[in-house]
Amino acid sequence: MRPVEVRPAVPADATAISQLLGQVIRDSYSGILNKSAVQRLVGTHCSLSRLRAEIGIPGGAPGWLGWLVATDVGGRIIGAAAGGVPMPGEGELYALGAATDSRHRKVGATLLSEVTDRMREHGAVRQGFSLPCDQDPALPFFTRHGFERSGNRLVRFV
Repeated sequence: MRPVEVRPAVPADATAISQLLGQVIRDSYSGILNKSAVQRLVGTHCSLSRLRAEIGIPGGAPGWLGWLVATDVGGRIIGAAAGGVPMPGEGELYALGAATDSRHRKVGATLLSEVTDRMREHGAVRQGFSLPCDQDPALPFFTRHGFERSGNRLVRFV
């Protein structure tokens, strides 16, 4: 199996990122959160105008490090992640998702590693991620990668 390719997102990726994250949110939280809460998450995290703006400003906003995408052999986007260092020493993972049909191929782990490296390059010594709900299905993934729970957040030293 070929390793996952990771690259910075470009404006043309916004639609694919939006669709991927929307599907990840629906697959992950339907049955855990009520329908309106799932729709709110999709609306907040998958807005095309927001994604286009965020892709267009990497390095242009304080603490924002931009979007990364993971692609398969054919160039299809199979994962996406965004992060930044909003406060000195404090990295924040804003989004991380892998296509359902690409899970167990280390897409999420590869993206997490790349985002973490970028955060370290910008002085982060700690990394955090906010959970949308207590029974978050991503909790085992993050725990395997050294995150510990602190209320509705996961944190780790990097």
